[in-house]
Amino acid sequence: MRLHKVYHRFSLFSLTPPPFLPPPPSSSTLFSHYSYSPPYLLSKRCRISRTPNRPFIQSMSTSRLHNLVPVGSIATEDAAGPNGSVAASEDDELNSGYRLPPPEIRDIVDAPPLPALSFSPKRDKILFLKRRSLPPLSELAKPEDKLGGIRIDGKSNTRSRMSFYTGIGIHDLNDDGTLGPEKLIHGFPEGSKINFVTWSTDGKHLAFSIRQDQEDDSGSKLRVWVADVETGKARPLFLSPDVFLNAVFDNYVWLNDSTLLVCKIPASRGSPPKKPLVPSGPKIQSNEQKSIVQTRTYQDLLKDEYDEDLFEYYATSQLVLVSLDGTVKLFGEPSIYTSLDPSPDEKYILLSSLHRPFSFNVPCGRFPEKIDLWSADGKFVRTLCDLPAAEDIPIAFNSVRKGMRALNWRADKPSDLYWVETQDGGDAKIEVSPRDIVYTQAADAPEDEKPNIFFKLDLRYGGISWCDDSLALVYESWYKTRRVRTWLVAPGSHETPRLLFDRSSEDVYSDPGSPMLRRTPTGTYIIAKFKKEDKEGTYLLLNGSGATPEGNIPFLDLFDIDSGDKERIWHSDKEKYYESVVALMSDQTEGDLKVNELKVLTSKESKTENTQYYLQQWPDKKSCQITSFPHPYPQLASLQKEMIRYQRRDGVQLTATLYLPPGYDPSRDGPLPCLVWSYPGEFKNKEAAGQVRGSPNEFAGIGPTSPLLWLARRFAILSGPTIPIIGEGKEEANDSYVEQLVGSAEAAVEEVIRRGVAHPDKIAIGGHSYGAFMTANLLAHAPHLFCCGIARSGAYNRTLTPFGFQNEDRTLWEATDTYIKMSPFMSANKIKKPILLIHGEEDNNSGTLTMQSDRFFNALKGHGALSRLVILPFESHGYSSWESIMHVLWETDRWLQKYSVSKSSENDESKGTEVSEENKAVASGGGAVAELEDIGVDRLQFNTRSSLCYNDVAGTFDLMERNSFSSNGFYLKKLVAEMCATSASETT
Repeated sequence: MRLHKVYHRFSLFSLTPPPFLPPPPSSSTLFSHYSYSPPYLLSKRCRISRTPNRPFIQSMSTSRLHNLVPVGSIATEDAAGPNGSVAASEDDELNSGYRLPPPEIRDIVDAPPLPALSFSPKRDKILFLKRRSLPPLSELAKPEDKLGGIRIDGKSNTRSRMSFYTGIGIHDLNDDGTLGPEKLIHGFPEGSKINFVTWSTDGKHLAFSIRQDQEDDSGSKLRVWVADVETGKARPLFLSPDVFLNAVFDNYVWLNDSTLLVCKIPASRGSPPKKPLVPSGPKIQSNEQKSIVQTRTYQDLLKDEYDEDLFEYYATSQLVLVSLDGTVKLFGEPSIYTSLDPSPDEKYILLSSLHRPFSFNVPCGRFPEKIDLWSADGKFVRTLCDLPAAEDIPIAFNSVRKGMRALNWRADKPSDLYWVETQDGGDAKIEVSPRDIVYTQAADAPEDEKPNIFFKLDLRYGGISWCDDSLALVYESWYKTRRVRTWLVAPGSHETPRLLFDRSSEDVYSDPGSPMLRRTPTGTYIIAKFKKEDKEGTYLLLNGSGATPEGNIPFLDLFDIDSGDKERIWHSDKEKYYESVVALMSDQTEGDLKVNELKVLTSKESKTENTQYYLQQWPDKKSCQITSFPHPYPQLASLQKEMIRYQRRDGVQLTATLYLPPGYDPSRDGPLPCLVWSYPGEFKNKEAAGQVRGSPNEFAGIGPTSPLLWLARRFAILSGPTIPIIGEGKEEANDSYVEQLVGSAEAAVEEVIRRGVAHPDKIAIGGHSYGAFMTANLLAHAPHLFCCGIARSGAYNRTLTPFGFQNEDRTLWEATDTYIKMSPFMSANKIKKPILLIHGEEDNNSGTLTMQSDRFFNALKGHGALSRLVILPFESHGYSSWESIMHVLWETDRWLQKYSVSKSSENDESKGTEVSEENKAVASGGGAVAELEDIGVDRLQFNTRSSLCYNDVAGTFDLMERNSFSSNGFYLKKLVAEMCATSASETT
């Protein structure tokens, strides 16, 4: 069961990954007298610029950061002004070195991380996966190769910036919900970095990879280890110490309880290819065939023949079968294997691989791909498909790759394959019926046998949930109309499929929920069917988010598949707590499950209480708490949270979450400075845009760059005010983007002023990625609303993303006026309020090139706008290193104190605290956070909330969210996955 990715037989589903936070520094390291520049930065350029008054210009050949700038004359925090701000005397001192935010913010970010959890296949044990702090910047500064849209750490032969676990603890889960004593997995070297933790199908063994920080190349490469779950003893899987894991793509999978299929670095591989000093010729791309190729603004693409050779060098693996006793057998020839997928009966393996000719225009997910069928003992059976490079997928949403796609094993059959093929050439703009056809075929079918047509779809295929020959659910969706449909099919008969649900994905109030899944003995997951003692018939258990005008109230409904009748057997408490069903725990018996023996894993939280996990068992629905995680930031335990509703002038209902500091009373304390943080969204109708999403009782999770950190600085925070951009009927939403954006912002500002919690002259606006784009637009078109803005990792000039962005699938030439009007770059002359721009220098997100902030800042500076640009060395779209995050918080706090709290541009230059050698050492133990790549990388999110991990065996979900995603979420996640594979957009 994989903990490093979420891959489901029926859907590709992105989930909330585990938290990853640093330990608090010692009190002796909180203050320093020098600004420290790490030695690995000294050859890099740094641009921390500010205008007007004293424009800062620094040579691009100089250090990113001034080295050891004395600041002994700066006032200490004891001499701080209001809200802890500190006076400063020199602009140069503001533009050098990494800084620390005030202690009240720093202490929250430095809270120790909670472990991630993973349940065993038999639900009788829990893994506690232990983590370290935020990674130091030195982790991000390690060399990496940007190849085919991914970033590779050549020294480890894995994805770069990959996070890790530091230890594994095992607890027995008793019948009464209590945990047994912790048993540590032991035997591996101290200080090892652990990745790719997987359960064997029978739950008796764990497999994981180990790497260490060593100067020699072999020491930093990954080795596969296995551990006995009962004893906790771990050992290397391979007897030879010279077998290393290739983890660029998929890396290993359990074939059965005692055998793994492993991608290893080929033994015959030599040194990496060297870049020639003189190229063999010019770089040439040709379109003499007049092909229409439109792609989004992808980054890190292959550039030349050397890149092709380097990509092939690092990505090529040799497969080996290895038993727990150390027996090794070669499996096939070396290739760029991206996916290893055994059949449920363990007789066959689907192998996906990439091959030349590679593309310079699209990421590796669109390179030529071959899918082969092999027997589990290493014999080639046949090639199922060999797809050419997919450079010509139209940018319209719901456009897909031609040929076979979504090829997978049926979860309810021993070795039956299914896949889908488009009938519209992959172009969503072509009207055709059917649009997609689903095919099935047995793995042992003769090579000349035609596949069976299983289902024809008029919308775009969205996945299948299998149960047995009498039941399967087929999903389809269409983005332009937001229509989603669920069909009930009997795979073993010729019965006419029945339309079960037909609704809008935007209408969260009508979401019926999705069927809970059960684990089979082979490790796959199928729809769970239930029986009631007092009634005939077959029931499904629908797990829904329960969106209502009062907020989400999750539920479980018994659904009669024959009559369509529903019976609600459980719902969340709605007065104080937010509860949700995480997983089915009573699926160990064969046949249909009994409702009165139902056991589920639930989570429970409140506004002020961290998420805890419980076992709840029928018929008495008794709950047993199994975790007791401490509050991650007790200093904000009594924060005030309220979900508020208000109305835009055109009648659209809007919502937001209002947070207020502990102990604050507006009648006694008066209005506060306020930070509004948001991200626009698109809708097809006003009613759906006005629906309430989320719960007022959810725990306030605070990440390391969260705006909620400023509750500790006595700010009011308006988090996530809905900014719907609506295009009803044939209207294009973005054609009125600016008008709707300003209207939504005006309504939000008026509401917090009406409530008396925000000072009208001290309201700041901020956002990340598309939220940064929003921020710049609001300062340009609604300067009366906000005193200043903070824009992180945004794109500001839409002519630099000419083939679509976000949810816009028209090109620049089709919607020129819209592209120009939406671009704050074109309105730089209108921005008069202070704006802070922050961007990672190595941003790899589609569309948000670092150049966007560079050029926007130059445009602002050219018009004398009060602005500041901070480029973070080595950081990508999201920021991950301890030094960078602390500095971002310092920059943000300084900006807010100066231009919101004090409303003065002439004084109160907040200096904060500078990063010392000791503080740098505090962060030196962390591991870098993985970038959000497509395939096979640990994906960890900074969050102090408790979390569960997500596993798969042979490509299946494990526990959390497997059973709890709504049908709406299923469609949307499938849609997002498909859109990301065809026309990636900016995302936070």
